[in-house]
Amino acid sequence: MPSPYVRRRRLAVEIRKLRESRGLTTDGLARLVFHSRTKITRLENAQIRPDLIEIMNLLDALEVSGSEYDRICQLAREAGQKGWWDRYGVSMGPRQKLYADLEYSAATVRAYNQTAMPAVLQAPTFISALVDLDKCQGKLDYVPERMAEARMRRQRELLRPDGPSYEIVLDECVVRRLAVPPLAMINQLRHMVDVVSAVERISVRVLLHDSRIPGGFLAKSSFYLYTFSEPGDSPLAVVDTVTTDLVVTQRNEVAQYNRMYDRVRDAALPRDDSIAFLERVAKHLTDQTGSET
Repeated sequence: MPSPYVRRRRLAVEIRKLRESRGLTTDGLARLVFHSRTKITRLENAQIRPDLIEIMNLLDALEVSGSEYDRICQLAREAGQKGWWDRYGVSMGPRQKLYADLEYSAATVRAYNQTAMPAVLQAPTFISALVDLDKCQGKLDYVPERMAEARMRRQRELLRPDGPSYEIVLDECVVRRLAVPPLAMINQLRHMVDVVSAVERISVRVLLHDSRIPGGFLAKSSFYLYTFSEPGDSPLAVVDTVTTDLVVTQRNEVAQYNRMYDRVRDAALPRDDSIAFLERVAKHLTDQTGSET
């Protein structure tokens, strides 16, 4: 199944092009098809799942026919599909739903993370510790048990035989500064090492504190890069901020994030050295705490 989110973005572009080619404003199109201006705006910004019948009526009103009609209807069908993540409703959190959607049909996922362990490689005890941290910041916008269940489902989807190639550059500060109990961090590091060691297409590279990153300024935030095998599904970047995730689709802007990723990747430890580093940190924490995990 192609990514419904990516298809919604493609459909949004098509609707905007059609509207502008007819010289219509969003208000004008809304009046033509008896919808609100808000609904048209949300369709053109890929903020809602399209209704196929409504899209067909819109195409009829704009006198679209032939192969163009068929192509846009197919986009609308795919944009309206539901994935496994939709069964969780809002209980898994809106940000995780976006990542689950993109991961499901991605060919490659690459990321640089300054603040968190990769969600698809998290151990259950570590997820519980993160929920406790999140509660310190205010009311949760998800159901912890359902969020954890969905996160483990994401991991299973990543590990499926046709799953995407996945590589993350992990800043050392995540390992050193995240205030989870030592046992939770030990379990997380060992879990991540086990998964990465077992699956060649999954890789973690650690960016050490004292690593210099030549070629420009430092990254201002964590970000994810996605490519897709389906023709017409362009690469995109998702930028992590405190309150939301920004989806970047402009070709030149995505290229900037690709260049930044290449720079931090080159500065990070190689895959095998990163695994060895994570094992050493886990052993050191174990020795410090006297844990028998």
